[in-house]
Amino acid sequence: MESRHLQMISLGGVIGTGLFLSSGYTIQQAGPIGTILAYGIGALIVYLVMLTLGELSVAMPVTGSFHVYAERFIGPGTGFVIAIQYWLTWTVALGSEFTAAGLLMQRWFPHTPTWIWSAACIMLIFTANALSVRFFAEAEFVFASIKVFAICAFIAIGMLAIVGIIPIAGYEHAPMFDNLIKDGAFPNGFMPVFATILTVNFAFSGTELIGVTAGETRDPETAVPKAIHTTLWRLVLFFIGSIVVMCALIPWRQAGVGESPFVLVFNSIGIPYAADIMNFVVLTAVLSASNSGLYASTRMVWSMGHEGMIPRWFAKTNRRGVPMLALCAAMAGGLLALLSSVIAASTVYLVLVALSGLSAVVVWIAIAYCQIVFRRRWLAAGHTTDELKYRTPGYPYVSWAAFILCTASFVLVIFDKEQRFALVAEIVFIVICYAIYYVQAWWRRQRLARSSADVREDFADNM
Repeated sequence: MESRHLQMISLGGVIGTGLFLSSGYTIQQAGPIGTILAYGIGALIVYLVMLTLGELSVAMPVTGSFHVYAERFIGPGTGFVIAIQYWLTWTVALGSEFTAAGLLMQRWFPHTPTWIWSAACIMLIFTANALSVRFFAEAEFVFASIKVFAICAFIAIGMLAIVGIIPIAGYEHAPMFDNLIKDGAFPNGFMPVFATILTVNFAFSGTELIGVTAGETRDPETAVPKAIHTTLWRLVLFFIGSIVVMCALIPWRQAGVGESPFVLVFNSIGIPYAADIMNFVVLTAVLSASNSGLYASTRMVWSMGHEGMIPRWFAKTNRRGVPMLALCAAMAGGLLALLSSVIAASTVYLVLVALSGLSAVVVWIAIAYCQIVFRRRWLAAGHTTDELKYRTPGYPYVSWAAFILCTASFVLVIFDKEQRFALVAEIVFIVICYAIYYVQAWWRRQRLARSSADVREDFADNM
C-alpha cells in the first residue's frame, strides 16, 4: 500500500454513519458550541495517540501491530487482551454495517428482504479483501473518496448558504453564525458536553488503522508519519466543519429529530433528490467502514496466529499474500455479530456493542504506554533518539498526556448514566480475557511438562 491508500483507509474507518446520521442527536445533547468543543478535545486526544503510534509503527512496522507492542512492552497477557479487544471492536462493527447496508437499500427496493442486500454487501466486501491487499486498498480508496467528496461539497455549499450567496428556506437574509450562540454557549449545561466527549472518542476510533497497515505499506518511514498528520487534520476539518455548517443552518433543537442533518440542509437549499443522494453516500460510508473493519479484524487474527496466541495455521497466506483462514475467521465473527443483532439484540448484541465502544479507548491507552516504555528501553540499550526515523514530538509530555487523557476518558465514563453499563461490561470482559490467557498458559506448561516427562521415561526405558 502507498501513502494515499493509508490516508483513505484511516478516513474510511472513521467517517461513517456517526457523522452522516447521528451527528444531529449529538448537537441536540450538547448544543452547537458544546459539540464543537467536544470534537476539538476528542481530536486532540486522538492526535496525541497517533503521534505515539507513529514512532512505534515506523520503528517496528508489523501487521496487526497493537498487541505485538503490548506483548513486548507491557506483557504477554496484555498483548492477548489488546488483540481480543481490537478484534471485537471491528467484529461488532461489521455486524452493524452489514445490517445498515440492508436497511439503506430498502429505500430503493422496499419490497425485497433486508437480508438479501446484507448478503450482497457481505460477498462484495469479502471479495475485495480476498483478491489481494492492493485490490482492498484501491476499493477502500474509491469508497472513502466518495465520502470525502460529499463532505467537502456539503461544507462548501453550506458556507455559501451561510453567507447568503445561495438562498436557503426559512431565511430572508444570510443566516451567518447566529444559531451557534442564539441560546448560549451551553444551553443544556456543561455535563452533556462531557458525555459528548466520551462519544467523540468512539467516533474517532479507526484512525489507529494506520498502525495495523504499517507492515503492508511501501516505505512506512515516509508514508506512516504523513498519513498520521494529514488524516487527523482532515478529520478535524470534516467533522468540525460539517457540524459548524449544520449548526449555522439548522436550529440546534431541530437537528437530528428524525432525519439526517445533511438531508435537512440539502433539502432546505433546494438540491433535488437530496435524500437519495445522501442515502447513496451513507451506503458507501457503510461499505467503506465494513471494508476497513474486515481488513483490521483479519490482520488481528493473522497476527495472533503469527505470534502463537491461537493456532499458527491462521497465519498462513496464499500466493497473493492474503491470509484466507484469518479472513474467513474474521468474517465468521462479523456474521455472528450480525446474527446476534437480529436474534438477541436486547441481550448479547447490547453487551457486544458496549464492549466494542470502550475497547478502542483501551487500545489507545496501551499504544501510549507502549511508546513510553519503548523509548525508555531504546535509550537504556545505548541508542540515541537521532537513530529513530520518526520520533514522537514533545516526548515525554505528549506521550504521558495521551496516556492520561485516554485513561481519564475510560474511567470517567462512570459519570455518564447512559454508558455506565459499558464500563462495567468492559472491565468484566478484560478480567475474563486475562483469565483465559493465564489458564491457556498454565495448560501449555502442563502439557509441555507431561511431554518432557514422557521423553525422560522413554529414554530411561531404552537404557
